[in-house]
Amino acid sequence: MSRQSQRQLRLACNVPPANSGRLARAAEPWTTYVSRDIAHILDGWEFDPERISVRIVAGDDGREKIQLRLDLGVLQMEMDGRPDGVRPEGFDSWFEHYRDAQAQHDAANPDAAPFILSETDCERLLREGVQYYHRYLSFWHLERYELCARDTRRNLQLFRFVRDHAKDDRDRMRFDQFRPYVTMMHARAVATPFVELGDYPTAVTAVEAGIRDIRTFLEEYGQSEKSDQCAELVQLLRWREELEAKATTLLPAPAEDSQLATLRRELAEAVRNERYEEAARLRDELRKITDL
Repeated sequence: MSRQSQRQLRLACNVPPANSGRLARAAEPWTTYVSRDIAHILDGWEFDPERISVRIVAGDDGREKIQLRLDLGVLQMEMDGRPDGVRPEGFDSWFEHYRDAQAQHDAANPDAAPFILSETDCERLLREGVQYYHRYLSFWHLERYELCARDTRRNLQLFRFVRDHAKDDRDRMRFDQFRPYVTMMHARAVATPFVELGDYPTAVTAVEAGIRDIRTFLEEYGQSEKSDQCAELVQLLRWREELEAKATTLLPAPAEDSQLATLRRELAEAVRNERYEEAARLRDELRKITDL
């Protein structure tokens, strides 16, 4: 084959010449170009600054993914585990890693100084907590309330862990300043499935737990006299009043299929006992049967 013919074949196959500075792939003469441009993902999905745009898509690995539309692109998150799918030090999250480190420290040093989170540790945990914020907000707008409750509970547990182990008060406050908001979101996520089931008394109980926790937060920081200025507390108080009014005018529930009744009862029990993944599965089953 002439040199000209070889050159034409290389160009047609997108194969670089041997002296191009790139490794020649003698065994792989045919290469495929994969674009890294995400424009095709965003095509037809315009960003709307007036509302949160989020969807669930099938991932290349066969698992569902959450996509949250931003003005400059999209955030993609895993449904379970750490939202970015990373396993720090082999754990599901940095939070799990540090909880394990704290347990090992306490077991090995029962009479020594308590386990301490450094500034670097807190920075890792804060960045990770923001990932869970994006995901629980996405779950809320997708009406996956049980999974929203799972992630808000997780961040509330994170805040408590940092309060107990952070070395610096400033680090504690970087987390705890969000406690009223996350508490409100958790109460809403727990109560809403009961509202949809028509179980208003149980929904009121969930809301009251949130009210109590926010008041505890205000007491801890000496802000009880400013409770009427706490937007999260005001919102939960208003919602409790609405739910109590509905509970007092509740009509007897119509008879329904025994399978539906069983699923609704199991869903309520799962939410009550904070088995949120199970509750999400039961809600999916209900949705397949009826418009819940």
